[in-house]
Amino acid sequence: MASRSMNKAILIGNLTRDPELKYTPNGTAVCTFGVATNRSWTTTDGQIKEDTQFHRVVAWQKLAELCGKLLTKGKKIYMEGRITYRSFTGKDGQQRSITEIVLDDFIMFDSGKRFVPGEVAPAVGDVPAHVDATVPAEHHTETVNPEDIPF
Repeated sequence: MASRSMNKAILIGNLTRDPELKYTPNGTAVCTFGVATNRSWTTTDGQIKEDTQFHRVVAWQKLAELCGKLLTKGKKIYMEGRITYRSFTGKDGQQRSITEIVLDDFIMFDSGKRFVPGEVAPAVGDVPAHVDATVPAEHHTETVNPEDIPF
């Protein structure tokens, strides 16, 4: 029996480019995009430093098609996936290696779009699943007490 292990990546970041949706020769959807994560800290002498990391993300099958439809450059998302490493030979004949996150799930943050009663209802996927589109837009906001956040 194999011992248990875990390979899980969790990121909150912004898309660096529009997703690129393609299909393999056998018809499997594959979507790639980039996500940038930022951090900042203050040094001992009071300087504020910033660091940005860029992550390559790949999604497969139905999740790939959703990414291609819903995500656009600049959107902030929460995402979960697993880290993979692979090697390939480039067009120039050089051996290359790549690290990417295979997407398992994602949540889009507020798109800025609000459903207003009397307007045409948005298409499926335009309103987050947890939003009741029959409730006026002004009731979709909620305040969060920082003490309620578990981390």
